[in-house]
Amino acid sequence: MTPRARLFATAFVAFGLMVGGGQATAKTPASAHETAAPRIVAPESVGFDAARLKKLDAYMAGTVAQGRVAGMTTLLVRHGKVVAFNTYGQKDLATAAPMDRDAMFRIYSMSKPLTGVAMMILFEEGKWKLDDPVTKFVPEFKDLKVMTGVDDKGNMITVPANRPPTMREIMSHTAGFGYGLGDKHPVDKMFRDRRVLGASSLQEMINRMADIPLMFQPGTSWSYSASVDVQGYIVEKISGQKFGDFLQQRVFGPLKMNDTAFYTGPDKASRLAKVYVIDPRTGKLAAADNLFGGRMPDYTKPPAMESGGGGLVSTTADYGRFAQMILNKGELDGARILSPAAVELMGTNVIPQSVLVTSNGTSGQYFNEAVGFGLDFAVVNDPRKAGSLGGKGEMSWGGAAGTWFWIDPTNDLYFVGMIQRFGRGGGDDLGTMARTLTYQALTHPEK
Repeated sequence: MTPRARLFATAFVAFGLMVGGGQATAKTPASAHETAAPRIVAPESVGFDAARLKKLDAYMAGTVAQGRVAGMTTLLVRHGKVVAFNTYGQKDLATAAPMDRDAMFRIYSMSKPLTGVAMMILFEEGKWKLDDPVTKFVPEFKDLKVMTGVDDKGNMITVPANRPPTMREIMSHTAGFGYGLGDKHPVDKMFRDRRVLGASSLQEMINRMADIPLMFQPGTSWSYSASVDVQGYIVEKISGQKFGDFLQQRVFGPLKMNDTAFYTGPDKASRLAKVYVIDPRTGKLAAADNLFGGRMPDYTKPPAMESGGGGLVSTTADYGRFAQMILNKGELDGARILSPAAVELMGTNVIPQSVLVTSNGTSGQYFNEAVGFGLDFAVVNDPRKAGSLGGKGEMSWGGAAGTWFWIDPTNDLYFVGMIQRFGRGGGDDLGTMARTLTYQALTHPEK
């Protein structure tokens, strides 16, 4: 497994353009709502070998045919031109509703880069600095403790934090916060027991977090955390707007991401793909009826808490518009969201090589010269040392239900893959396979 794959594994185990259509194996009929099919370019015109690219299509179709996922969409774009927008399988196995291009997905942690962009909009307005203490905006965190162990009765041993976490650290999962997606680590267990992510508002979430110890001294380690939800709270505090309203006004609206929000509403509910899990008893897909120990939320209604770490729903085409904006260095179709320098900053590794990756208390790997983490994106500094065929400077992440994306500035391309399945059924890593099969087909990158 590559260093990047191991990094994603620790995170995903813990949690989680008007563009369009190519010719897809297992292609399903268009729905009445489906995104209008755009012009698909010949793969050779943008450097791909069409015959080799069919390996990507065949592999993704195979995951559906083998019952590893119910349905899928994949979108590949280079030089702003759609190379393939494929659909496979079904949105809902019970109703046999076909997967289509306008299907909506719970993107979970793919919400995080969008939250990071909201933060960077305020950064560019001079509202905060990377080395500001988080207590400047969240005074509730002024007396944070750090867990150092447990006594013989199982009680936590804590010491005061050496200093408050910085804004840089909450944007790179090095602040020390837990998450509560598992309960092996005592801090994560407290997050789960207190239902931090089940709070009725971002303010209540902050209140519940305030006296839970950190997992480590700020800046000394890396652990996937609730810090991006803290970012959503900070956006509210700085802007004076509800977090979702800020995202709509400053990101979704300008980018014409018309199907991205914290809920579908009743009119779009039928477009939301069903989410599944592999039943360990049968090895087959089963409908998922709970999420990390709690009931699945009702996405037809506004949520009690707008989770910047994992609450958004979106479509493949919408997320493609976001990816193209990042690839364009902050602008799309005349709408400038960020400056080129701000996008570059988000894609710059901020993790020291000495920092150990941990997730829910389990050791992971060391960041190194090949793979790092920027501001709400994983970044690849040296793809060959990372074991990847991709380009230098790749920015990426994924979601708990299997969604993934990457943005490759070196090769001027992006890829978005959408499924709805918790866990890694069949042991597959679709994101890694998609990269390999995409780049083995890019035989003329100079085009």
